[in-house]
Amino acid sequence: MKSRPMLIIAEAGVNHNGNSDLAFNMVDAAAEAGVNAIKFQTFDTDKLVTRTAPKADYQKNCRDLSESQYSMLSKLELDHSIFRDLKRYSESKGLMFMSTAFDLNSLRFLQEDLQLNLYKIPSGEITNAPLLLKYANAKRNIILSTGMCTIEEIEMALGILAFGFLGLSDPSIELFGKAYRSNEGKEILKEKVALLHCTSEYPTPDASANLNAMGTLRDIFGLRVGYSDHTLGLLAPCAAAALGAEIFEKHFTLDKTAIGPDHSASLDPNELKEMVRVIRSVEIMLGSGEKIPTPGEVLNKRAARKSITASDVIDKGSEFTVENITTKRPEGGRSPTEFWDMLGRVSSRSYSFDEKIE
Repeated sequence: MKSRPMLIIAEAGVNHNGNSDLAFNMVDAAAEAGVNAIKFQTFDTDKLVTRTAPKADYQKNCRDLSESQYSMLSKLELDHSIFRDLKRYSESKGLMFMSTAFDLNSLRFLQEDLQLNLYKIPSGEITNAPLLLKYANAKRNIILSTGMCTIEEIEMALGILAFGFLGLSDPSIELFGKAYRSNEGKEILKEKVALLHCTSEYPTPDASANLNAMGTLRDIFGLRVGYSDHTLGLLAPCAAAALGAEIFEKHFTLDKTAIGPDHSASLDPNELKEMVRVIRSVEIMLGSGEKIPTPGEVLNKRAARKSITASDVIDKGSEFTVENITTKRPEGGRSPTEFWDMLGRVSSRSYSFDEKIE
């Protein structure tokens, strides 16, 4: 059965460096690359991080080492008015517009103002129960990234989402578990949620990619799965597609040497375009999964397969024996699978050497 085409998301994230012109240029590059969607990040720094929070290790490779995470992120914010324009512009380019919200006010803006229909919850928010519940209360489709997660943490997050989707009240850990285990919860999760395997290292070493975890997530949770990639190069996207990823997300930038937390682990526009080409080629190669001859194989069967043929002159009334029949190309006579059934039978007519037995 043929699966739906992979959803390819170009993660612009904060690689616009807080510059709106750069953000619009990224939309152009994503459209040129042929992705399905472009995704940004919407946040209010004051509601996302304390003023004394340290940077993550990978963030220390950019800007002033003494700079706090708060200071860094405050320079990467875009005004809500810019997001409105980016959404309109993205859609005019044939792209789905997406953005990840990191705080409740930002999520409210995406839900009520931009009215997005598909949301991506990042790995760092998977234990943020109030935000997860707000995501689910809107009852729209969700992609949940699972970097840094255990199976138990994913199950808890899915329980919170199920609770929200079902419109239940008085949230608690116990009731999240009941919502997750209920038949109604399982059905709504299957309808609304997809999981992304992710390794939250920037860049991710090949040995940490663990692409087979996609199959584990699919087997355990029974949901659509995909891959959010932070490795360098294009090998992981190709492998993820071959392993059945239905959604793929990758950071990109217009300048890999630019100052910022994600540029160095991102693809440039040419690499993004090549990634899309590779993934779509793999999808074509994977095919429908139905094992039937292709039209080209049907044409080649006659020349490649064999028939039972006379290996000697056979007179009418003679028996077929291992000495007077054999198998040779082309197809068109009796199948070689009937060879042993033919032995000992009496020929109803004469055959010349190499003639196909009827």
